[in-house]
Amino acid sequence: MRVFVTGASGWIGSAVVPELLDAGHEVVALARSREAAAALHDKGVEVHRGDLDDLESLRKGADAAHGVVHLAFKHDFSDYAGAGRTERSVLETLCETMAGSDRPLLFASGVAGIRPGHVVTENDSHSMRGPDAPRGGGEELAFGYTEKGVRPVALRFSTTVHGVGDHGFISTIIDAARETGVSGYVGDGSNRWPAVHVRDAARMTRLALEKAPPGSVMHAVGEEGIATREIAEVIGHELDIPSRSVDPDEALSHFGWVGSFFALDTPASSSLTQQSLNWTPVEPGLIEDLRAGHYFRR
Repeated sequence: MRVFVTGASGWIGSAVVPELLDAGHEVVALARSREAAAALHDKGVEVHRGDLDDLESLRKGADAAHGVVHLAFKHDFSDYAGAGRTERSVLETLCETMAGSDRPLLFASGVAGIRPGHVVTENDSHSMRGPDAPRGGGEELAFGYTEKGVRPVALRFSTTVHGVGDHGFISTIIDAARETGVSGYVGDGSNRWPAVHVRDAARMTRLALEKAPPGSVMHAVGEEGIATREIAEVIGHELDIPSRSVDPDEALSHFGWVGSFFALDTPASSSLTQQSLNWTPVEPGLIEDLRAGHYFRR
């Protein structure tokens, strides 16, 4: 299959691309910078220059592909509403381009915020709807094209996708611990984070491209929910600093922008995804990954 991938040089995309290549797929990757283009070319990937604001470039990339894996996103938390509007424009462009073709369109989503305090399953609809919602209400928009000859598939990634080289939420929380001298957790730390290793997430993405039915939701979840206090205590142990509670009202000042996410209680299941795709997470869990030490090497 000829697959057009956005976000190919990003954290998850950099694991998805070799997974697709190893399975015999041809990858065409959107590249914004000259450096990203060179790195992708060296991996045996066909480079398609453009970015998320260049809708015509996205149109051309999708039009020439058998399927699309859309992983790119503007992670600008200072203008999250703007990032959501961009995401909606991108998804609308991809859906319109692929309408009537019955080709797969996989797009990144997340499990956070769907049913706080409850274990989220693939049958739960996303609460983020409409153009002003986070990520531009992408699931509602894309699934509306199921009857228009598109095979949309939502890839709901765990709150943390971890592994060697991760520079996302967990790394940011570790940075906050270094800066403050305290490994914090919000409140009593009983709120739970689902987690998945990046290689397990990449394998699930490839299987979803090959097998997932139109209008389906797939959960990239390896562990249903890890108490954030346990995460903080392991970080504290590895940094040799104390771990302690942070008042919810002080979460943003202590952790920075990631504080609102670290306060979430958002457990999630992937049992339906595992059954549907014959996928079993096999890589190390988050606590094991933290104890391996690579997160703490400067």
